[in-house]
Amino acid sequence: GEVERVNKLICVRPLKTRFNGEVGDVVVGRITEVQQKRWKVETNSRLDSVLLLSSVNLPGGELRRRSAEDELTMRDYLQEGDLISAEVQSVFSDGALSLHTRSLKYGKLGQGVLVQLSPSLIKRQKTHFHNLPCGTSIILGNNGFVWLYPTPGQQDEEAGGYYTSLEPVSLSDREVISRLRNCLLALAAHKVLLYDTSVLYCYESSLPHQIKDILKPEVMEEIVMVTRQKLVEQEG
Repeated sequence: GEVERVNKLICVRPLKTRFNGEVGDVVVGRITEVQQKRWKVETNSRLDSVLLLSSVNLPGGELRRRSAEDELTMRDYLQEGDLISAEVQSVFSDGALSLHTRSLKYGKLGQGVLVQLSPSLIKRQKTHFHNLPCGTSIILGNNGFVWLYPTPGQQDEEAGGYYTSLEPVSLSDREVISRLRNCLLALAAHKVLLYDTSVLYCYESSLPHQIKDILKPEVMEEIVMVTRQKLVEQEG
């Protein structure tokens, strides 16, 4: 792993690790069960995370105390198997995470592709929601789950993060998404930090190749090498 030194204390951060959440991290997770006043969410950490009923926006954006009726309709908001994007609100004493989807940018995820990578490869940044110029948006969850989806048009503020479009996605969008997915896997295989610039450069350097060829070892190596050169030039 990578070595971190603080005076005489030496820590080694392993490359392959579970997600250790901190407050404010953006995560992408999957609902595993619906319980009393809470959802259990799988977020690639040691323990399941908790999403409380009181820390989600109600559809329609109304603000009020949660009643027994809200508890009964919890499955209408989120049910088992749904993917959500959320933010870590607090960390319990045993290390489990408490999530919230209070802001309109979080909520239920609609159509797209989930890529599961190692949390240590995601670079911490101010924002983890990026609209890439190739017509696709990406959510780089701090927990190593990356969500790729076609960039939505104007969104209804009314839905409060529950509106998911079920319109068919055009072939060109699907091709862009699958190319990005293969690029992410290529970068992860070569242990390159993932953030909007590195993903975009990798996408650009993969364009001469067919989508299915990106995962061939020799092509992967070539693409990643070009991406690394571009990143070095950009930083230099």
